[in-house]
Amino acid sequence: MSASQRFLPLAGRLLIGVPFLITGFSKLGNYSGTVGYIASAGLPLPAVGWAVAVLIEVVFAALLILGWRVRPVALVMALFTLATAVFFHNDLGNQGQFINFIKNLMITGGLLQIVAFGGGALSLDGRSGRA
Repeated sequence: MSASQRFLPLAGRLLIGVPFLITGFSKLGNYSGTVGYIASAGLPLPAVGWAVAVLIEVVFAALLILGWRVRPVALVMALFTLATAVFFHNDLGNQGQFINFIKNLMITGGLLQIVAFGGGALSLDGRSGRA
């Protein structure tokens, strides 16, 4: 196995996972603002939405970075990211929202690559033979 085959999956997991952690901790520290934003999108049960977002953006991102059960973790994160694009960045006439929509699609694509190919050798899955 080449060095790039060993290290690039870890780099990819870090580059995708760390921004999720940052935004997740931001949501954790701003309950009312996040719940208000979810409610403004017209979604039901914004407090539940906050809890789901924090769970995925903090816990699932940490699992992705560590490389534990990355295929199902990345799949849930991909679905969450796609849903976020559809429900929160759907004003495609607004350039900022259009850019966020496209970025969410790109992140979803990266997560689906992890679903397809696993977390790599430098992951907990790799150590256990699940990579």
